[in-house]
Amino acid sequence: MRIALFEPEIAGNVGAILRLSACLGAAVDLVEPMGFAWDDRRVRRTAMDYIDHVTITRHADFEAFRSTIGASRLVLFTTKSEQSPYTFTFRPDDILLFGKESAGVPVDVSDICDARLRIPMRPQVRSMNLATSAALALGEALRQTDALPD
Repeated sequence: MRIALFEPEIAGNVGAILRLSACLGAAVDLVEPMGFAWDDRRVRRTAMDYIDHVTITRHADFEAFRSTIGASRLVLFTTKSEQSPYTFTFRPDDILLFGKESAGVPVDVSDICDARLRIPMRPQVRSMNLATSAALALGEALRQTDALPD
C-alpha cells in the first residue's frame, strides 16, 4: 500500500507521515511542487531516524506520479465526499491520495480518482490535520486487508 501526497505544503506533516509509513510499512509518493525545500530540517526532525525505514519516491508533477500507478486504484481522501472509508472495501495495492493542506486537489485530479472518501467527523469542524487523516486512513486500509504489522 502507498500514501501519495499531492503538493504538500507543511514539512512537519510530511515528516509525521514518513514516520507513520515507516512504522506501518507503506511507501510514500511526494507529488511536487512542495511548499518547502526537501532538505528542510523540519522533515527530518519530525520523521527522525524513521526516514531511513520508508520508501520515498518524489515525482516532478502529477502526470509523472500517475505514470507509476499501474493497475492500482487511486483512492482520494477529501472533505468533498460523503462515502466513509469505514464502508469502503480497500485492496492491498490501493494508493491513498491526500491533497495539499490549503486546497486539497484540483477537480481534474479528483475526477480521475477511482474513489473519493471522507473521514467522518463532527459537522462543526472543517477538516483534520493531514498526518492525522493519513494515520486513520492507512490504519483502516491495512486493517481491512490484513496487512497490519505484528
